[in-house]
Amino acid sequence: MYSFAHMADVHLGAYSRPEMEELESKVFAKALSDCVEANVDFILISGDLFHSNAPARLKVVKLAVAKMRWVTEQGIPIYVIFGNHDHSATSTSLIEVIESAGLLRNISVLDYADDDKLKLHPVEDEKTGAKLTGMSAMKRGLEREYYKQLDRDDLQRLDGFKIFAFHSAITELVPYNLRNLETISLSLLPKGFSYYAGGHVHQNSISSPSDYENIVFPGPLFTGYGRDLEMTAQMAARGEFRGFYLVKFEEEVKSINFVETNLSQCIYCPHNLSGLTAREAQIQLSEGLETLDVKGKIVVLKVWGQLSSGNIYDIPFKKLTTLLTDNGAIYVDFNRAGLMAQEYIPVQKSGLDRSEVEEDLFKEQIGAFKANIPNLQSTPGIKLSIELLKSTRREKREGETVLEYEKSILENALELFDLKGIYQD
Repeated sequence: MYSFAHMADVHLGAYSRPEMEELESKVFAKALSDCVEANVDFILISGDLFHSNAPARLKVVKLAVAKMRWVTEQGIPIYVIFGNHDHSATSTSLIEVIESAGLLRNISVLDYADDDKLKLHPVEDEKTGAKLTGMSAMKRGLEREYYKQLDRDDLQRLDGFKIFAFHSAITELVPYNLRNLETISLSLLPKGFSYYAGGHVHQNSISSPSDYENIVFPGPLFTGYGRDLEMTAQMAARGEFRGFYLVKFEEEVKSINFVETNLSQCIYCPHNLSGLTAREAQIQLSEGLETLDVKGKIVVLKVWGQLSSGNIYDIPFKKLTTLLTDNGAIYVDFNRAGLMAQEYIPVQKSGLDRSEVEEDLFKEQIGAFKANIPNLQSTPGIKLSIELLKSTRREKREGETVLEYEKSILENALELFDLKGIYQD
């Protein structure tokens, strides 16, 4: 009997706060230790090992690389594909650097055949004989076009125990609460594989539709976004935790078991403030949070509803956050995207995730923006606004001066507007 671990969406480097950065590293280290303790034959990571293709904070990279080196020294190979966060179309990814050091092996090896079809070249695990291959993710959903060109017949002729890794949501299988994710059709996957190792969907699941046995998404080991953290806290309230899958196999899959990687407690605090004045909302929140035992815990606060009077900013969210951190909370996530003042008329929102709310607000305001430049109008204008906002959120790298950081932000913005080279020192 052989076994392997399947994890995905580790998102190391997603948080800049030292406490959360430390937790990210500890969760990843614990998962790898659990794999060694379980005596797995190999580990497969289905994309987004890091939150960025070139993380700004190197401490988390150093800790991750040291732990992966320790795992490989135990004789356990680590196989990967690129997630959309790992991928870079213009520069070398950190994954490629780590692979060159012999600590990882990319199993998504593509080239064009004579018939112009894309050909994948499976990697055979030396100990188990399992054949591993897969499709890495690419920015802006380009992988769908690659899937259409993929020589699936060639892959379906493979014999033995074979694993197909991918980093995409599947249209027919995507959870309802994640329905706004970009997806690919199930039919684009090659049929007849023993195990389909999914990533990108931040929710664990196992499905076996016709012709596709064991389509598995482990979800994140910890969390990568505010929405993930909220879901993590909701899960913890139900006694459920994030983790990865441990798979045992011979000629076929024998068992798939979920291994939890819980290292810290999360508290989920939902508050419906509908009908309250801003002052009443402040009192309700203050009284409710004052009595919480938050020491050593992550606190996720979610407030929503329409105030009867007053402004949202009359509620001292920063002060409330400080109250919790002073009482020992490791980290406080305050989701107030669903809260609105009486005079505010919201756009129709598809979700409460920050990125979704931002996109909806851009859609609301783009019509009021008067410009004769096509790239600043309608859908192109919305996309450009989102990309510009993202570019301003890059964190200052270790060793980078303030001037270098500001110059980089400005140059990125100018490049988005196709004005690269205009900046002068």
